Amino acid sequence: MTTPSAATPPTAPGIAPAPPPAGVPRGRGSLGPVGLVLAGGISVQFGGALAVTLMPRAGALGVVSLRLLVAALVLMVLCRPRLRGHSRADWGTVIVFGVAMAAMNGLFYQSVARIPLGPAVTLEVLGPLTLSVLASRRAVNLVWAALALAGVFLLGGGGFSGLDPLGVAFALGAGAMWAAYIVFSARTGRRFPQADGLALAMAVAAVLFLPLGIAESGTKLLDPTVLGLGAAVAVLSSVLPYTLELLALRRLPASTFAILMSLEPALAAAAGFLILDQVLSAPEAAAIALVIAASMGAVRTQVGRVKAGAGSGERSPERSDGPGPG
Repeated sequence: MTTPSAATPPTAPGIAPAPPPAGVPRGRGSLGPVGLVLAGGISVQFGGALAVTLMPRAGALGVVSLRLLVAALVLMVLCRPRLRGHSRADWGTVIVFGVAMAAMNGLFYQSVARIPLGPAVTLEVLGPLTLSVLASRRAVNLVWAALALAGVFLLGGGGFSGLDPLGVAFALGAGAMWAAYIVFSARTGRRFPQADGLALAMAVAAVLFLPLGIAESGTKLLDPTVLGLGAAVAVLSSVLPYTLELLALRRLPASTFAILMSLEPALAAAAGFLILDQVLSAPEAAAIALVIAASMGAVRTQVGRVKAGAGSGERSPERSDGPGPG
């Protein structure tokens, strides 16, 4: 799982941001930024795998609390956001953004406590993919939706008999919150400079979730090993990916970035296999491939519509008040 920075166009599998300005390096010059994005994706998913290993010690809610708290502290120190001079609407937006962030992380970690990492991320990706299909309103997106549904059918073995139903429900809920995250990330990015909104929303999420973590784990959260591993999860899953993605988006076409983000389920499956010994069956691997293909197809459709709209004077969805950068 990944959570895009509010300082940049909010991107996710199936959500194609606006094209970069003229002069953005392409071709060979994009190899460096591509490496940064892939490194960020690997960091997120291996951070998720590390979180799974920490759950027996601290519980899913405890791990989420530590991740959000450490990430909030680091971002507040680095960004030093200004607290004065914001309207009530600004604060309302950043609070809802923080609530969406807390819910997304909490539901996802509850999911990976019950089902393998690869299938969990695949189900979660359906949230932003659905958002992209609804925002595009093009007939071809029915093809991508059908591919995604076929992937879900394969993943569940025709009825999710091989996966914990509660884990599946949590993953789908996390996907819905990811879609909400994208919408409010865009709105927060319009109201706050740089990464200030992200830092404040992370602080809101941490404050909201900490009581849940304390209620579940209590003094276990103060164990030095738990604190150290929790800090590592925060760095791998939040701080490092945000930094790498910010650097990459300065030189990488945003549409390419969104397509690379579509690879998250595959990276999650690799992390689950290497760290957690979670082996995918052939139908599960095929399901992940179908969802990745659907995500990439939706991104390409969005990009094509943006280019067509630019040529005809049509207002593109990425420039609207809906999903996409402001």
